[in-house]
Amino acid sequence: MRLHLLGAPDGTIHSVILASADQKERDVAHRLFAIGLRGGEAIVCDKGYAGAEFAQHAVDTYGAKVLRPARATEPDNGLHLSLIRQQIESFFWTLKDQLGLELHLARSLHGLRARITVKLLA
Repeated sequence: MRLHLLGAPDGTIHSVILASADQKERDVAHRLFAIGLRGGEAIVCDKGYAGAEFAQHAVDTYGAKVLRPARATEPDNGLHLSLIRQQIESFFWTLKDQLGLELHLARSLHGLRARITVKLLA
């Protein structure tokens, strides 16, 4: 299972999806956008969300702009997202380590959902 989050720059979580690990990140992101976007946001993501179709869907459906670093095979897009990415990785580290989401000890999917919900609400 993978936990997918859509959050604000201040760390506020707008939407959460617990999806199986074999689901494509972009497909889960489309579901996250439907739940958490209000329109006009800038979405900062990693290189795994590359693709003109993905970015165009965000613009057409939600008026959101996808910001991501350029891949090695792409020309430099001039975006320097290292500070924002550092904040995102810090947030992930907090969830995984300090809140114990890596070692949740849940025995069922229902138990896993309950533990994740409690940790996020804390």
